[in-house]
Amino acid sequence: MKEGMVHAYSEIADAADKSANETEEVMLFHNFDHDPYYQQKFVSSAVYLKSDDFLFRGDNSLVQEDAEKHMKLAMHFSIEIYGNVSDEVIEKTNSLEFPLKHFSTSSVG
Repeated sequence: MKEGMVHAYSEIADAADKSANETEEVMLFHNFDHDPYYQQKFVSSAVYLKSDDFLFRGDNSLVQEDAEKHMKLAMHFSIEIYGNVSDEVIEKTNSLEFPLKHFSTSSVG
């Protein structure tokens, strides 16, 4: 987060959280938190049952508008996906032009 922009970013995040909860019935969980070690860093988490549910998020115009607002205030923005997802999810995420880390489910456990 750029210096002095935490409050503005928090307001955008609150609005984004509300719009996601109102428009994404398929989202199982959504959360927005500070990094406990760095108060200028934030983490947003979302959990979906199926790849198609995530694709809905990627096409949600309200989410896209909120991401654009975040980018104006953020020093860094990236997406991490945990678990196995469809190729379409990876393609969609890459099309958003944010750095992506994909952690596939391993055979361990």
